[in-house]
This record gives sequence, structure tokens and C-alpha cells, in this order.
Amino acid sequence: MNTRTLLITTALACTAFAGFVQADETSSSQAVPYHYGMQLQVAKVISLTEPQTHECKVVTANMKYIDKSGMPAEITYQKLSDACSYQN
Repeated sequence: MNTRTLLITTALACTAFAGFVQADETSSSQAVPYHYGMQLQVAKVISLTEPQTHECKVVTANMKYIDKSGMPAEITYQKLSDACSYQN
């Protein structure tokens, strides 16, 4: 096989794969609310976010992750805000 043909084919395959991954990341997945005892199959955490607040209170946080089957997923959960760590 010609080296040039191989390089072009590889470049096109990489471009297609990158577009596929980006489409998966931009798709709007519904965040599932966590409930006690829920089994999570987390392979890799992508991001953890929560609203910024200066007072210690319970907030709804969001976790985006890749599950063990390789699919992106999103879950919301209740936690104490980060401000609680800085108050006595």
C-alpha cells in the first residue's frame, strides 16, 4: 500500500473519530438525581461542579462521568457547599 494513501486514510479516520467524540460530549444528556443506595458504574470522572456560595448550606452538585461501558453519564447530588470548609 502506498504510504501517502495510508496517511490520508489515517487522517480521515482520526478526523471522523474526533467529530464523533465531540458530538457525544455536546449531546444534552439528562442528569439523573442520585438516591441513597444507587449503584454507580463510574470508570472516569469528567467534571464536578456546584454553584458558588459564600454561606455554608446544602447545594445541588453535578458530576459528569464515563460509565464502565464507555458511555457518558451525568448525575446530580446534594452536598454541603465548599464554603463550609472555610467556616469555623
